[in-house]
Amino acid sequence: MAKTEVILTSNIVGLGAESDQVKVAAGYARNYLFPQGLAVPLTGANKRRIEVLRQRRAEREAHEFNSMSDLAKSISKLTCLVKVKTGDDGKMFGSVTNGTIADELKHQFDIALEKKKIHLEQPIRLVGEYEIELRLHAEVITTLKVKVESTTPVTPVAEATDTRGAKEGPQRTEKRTRRPEPAAPEAKPARPAKAEKSK
Repeated sequence: MAKTEVILTSNIVGLGAESDQVKVAAGYARNYLFPQGLAVPLTGANKRRIEVLRQRRAEREAHEFNSMSDLAKSISKLTCLVKVKTGDDGKMFGSVTNGTIADELKHQFDIALEKKKIHLEQPIRLVGEYEIELRLHAEVITTLKVKVESTTPVTPVAEATDTRGAKEGPQRTEKRTRRPEPAAPEAKPARPAKAEKSK
């Protein structure tokens, strides 16, 4: 397969960032990178553009770092409330994933965050408070407090006392026991054996 060298003009995940010289398949460069304006061929004139691209890359990375640092400071003070359905015993239906947390951040605080930046080792399956790690940038890591609450009201188990029973004396509880086995049935007369047919 023919390879060609190109200079990237945009950040491409898995390939490189602005000003990087990379070798790619000729068809990929010709059919995708060049028409989309994501790369330029490696020529003498384009090599001189590398310095401009490097400067643009440094500005972009500095801007991303600063914005993510500010976001990290504000997120660390927040507590995200996630309401879930639970059964009567308090057990959660389903689980809370990083996608659920991203949706709640967008809904509650108007913070748009990719779910891949929310790091959960495994989905949350119990009601309670958690501290979740957010990887906003390669150099910016913060934590978010997440409180998982049940939408099902907890019914307290109260012992019902009958006022009539209190006056009459202690209440009797019904005990479950085995059913008494019926008495042995009376012996029935034995049936006569069927006569075998003769051939």
